[in-house]
Amino acid sequence: MDSKLQIISGKYRGRRLILPPDARPTQNRARIALFNMLESGIINPTDHMCIWDAFAGSGAFGLECVSRYPDATVVFTDTAASSVRTITDNIKRLGEHDRCQIIQADAVGNTEKIAADADLIFVDPPYAMRELGDGLVRRAANVVKSGTILIWEQEIGHEVAPNADAWEVLRDKTYGRARFLILRKN
Repeated sequence: MDSKLQIISGKYRGRRLILPPDARPTQNRARIALFNMLESGIINPTDHMCIWDAFAGSGAFGLECVSRYPDATVVFTDTAASSVRTITDNIKRLGEHDRCQIIQADAVGNTEKIAADADLIFVDPPYAMRELGDGLVRRAANVVKSGTILIWEQEIGHEVAPNADAWEVLRDKTYGRARFLILRKN
């Protein structure tokens, strides 16, 4: 499906991304604000980072990282075959196969395997399945290293608080119907 969704900055700025059917991507303006927050001292864009785009959908978050951060590698997970095909097509359009890994799998069930190596994790489950985000954030708290950054997108009106013993809330911002929590592992 063609869309207005595009990479907003970096090497691939302006490149349009395709979407899987029934996608609810994080809108361009919200991603701009999110990356501005991250790059205001939360992350160092020149560091090597291992990024996990859980519940990846189109892969927009991870591909934005590939565009912005030359030393980043990204793992994309999604259970839907249509999303995996879409992410594969979007990666092909950029020619970034070496920096990207796609796994068709349940993100929550693979948290222990993937999160342990991640420096930055983006959690954006379908709004109708908000318990998936809570489950992943809880499981990740047991395996990620101290200092790992986790971005948790939630639907307004259905917010869930992270475990304060495990996560420090660095930012809590709302854009439209989305709430973004930027967390750092204690």
